[in-house]
Amino acid sequence: MKKRVIALLMAMTMCTAALAGCDSGKNNGGSEGGASGTTADPLQSLIDATSGTVKLTVWASDVTEAQDHTQELIDAFKAQYSSVNFDITLGAESESTAKDTVLTDITAAADVYSFADDQITELVNAGALQAVSIGYTYDVKAANAAGAVDAATVNGQLYAYPMTADNTYYLFYDKSVFSEDDVKSLDTMVTKAKAAGKKIGFEFGNAWYLYGWFAGAGLDAYLTDSGANTCNWNTGAGPDVAKAIMDYCAEGTVANITDDGSAVTGVKEGTYAAVVNGIWNSSALQEEWGANFGAAKLPEFTAGGQTYQMNSYFSCKLVGVNPHSENVGWAMVLAEYLTNEDAQKSRFEKVGWGPSNSNAAASPEVQASADIAAISEQTKFAQPQRIGGNFWDPAATLGKNLSEGTVSDIQGMLDEAVAGITAP
Repeated sequence: MKKRVIALLMAMTMCTAALAGCDSGKNNGGSEGGASGTTADPLQSLIDATSGTVKLTVWASDVTEAQDHTQELIDAFKAQYSSVNFDITLGAESESTAKDTVLTDITAAADVYSFADDQITELVNAGALQAVSIGYTYDVKAANAAGAVDAATVNGQLYAYPMTADNTYYLFYDKSVFSEDDVKSLDTMVTKAKAAGKKIGFEFGNAWYLYGWFAGAGLDAYLTDSGANTCNWNTGAGPDVAKAIMDYCAEGTVANITDDGSAVTGVKEGTYAAVVNGIWNSSALQEEWGANFGAAKLPEFTAGGQTYQMNSYFSCKLVGVNPHSENVGWAMVLAEYLTNEDAQKSRFEKVGWGPSNSNAAASPEVQASADIAAISEQTKFAQPQRIGGNFWDPAATLGKNLSEGTVSDIQGMLDEAVAGITAP
């Protein structure tokens, strides 16, 4: 507790504009500069005030490659600060479920954990995130893309460290089946896939993916300032979109995939020539398709005689520090290390996740990525993922039923789904 109090007092007393960043050479090889004119070094002060063993727990993505990469970074961090005796334990927790796990018992949660940005408001309101009011090794706001910084900010205060800016979904396809022009239209893709004896996979039973169909037709589903969901999928073009999903699936070429793993398995088995998924599965799909690997924005689709561009949700992965940590200062330094420029570059190379760090994103290696190019195009038709918990189950049920063709009363099914999504 003494170490925690010392770290917090230093953070409070040193939090000035001049201390927004420190000498970057102390942490990441000078890849990100700190503020000039600094008259004190909060990092060195933290080191000087540290005695005994610094125990920290980190929760990172349960994706195997992400776990391996995080462990490499932790090992490098311990070597970087070899004068301090660290005991750092790595655990696995999906970013999608981090909030629920943390809020079960904040005091027992990890000192440093990653999470999806749509969870930040609830985490802040619950007192589960330490405000990022000081930069020990670099200026977090200056180093990252504005959108990612906004995603990590609540009521004007930065509460987390941006780690990625690629959390959306787009189209992966086999170039031996589809051309770049083919994948612009789902109708054209259906024709080409059918001729090749292949299928096109969508995860209709996942509300995150289903959103893109209705949003493409100009319909809304979002969390209002009052804290309640609003959704109008049962109005306007909503019934046409629902019927379009049923028709595409009934034809047989467009198929429902149950989860991320099934998408990769279906490609490996030769079932799918195209799937809608995200960058986390890109490496596996590239390995399977080789030179025929393709990535593009989502296609246009037809509903009620109209053509719509499929939309998507867009969000970032963030890293937060638990304010109940016994070593808050070191937890903040570690969070910076896990999200700095060098870490984001190596994460892209080893895990395939797109950087939020501006310098890392501008690197030739990242810019040459087909995934990043596809994400860049798709984000033109993407909306921030701001939705309350009541959205997920009713929308998932709707998508599953539509894909299975078990809906006899489309308007009634939409009304029921919207009622569930917008329930208090």
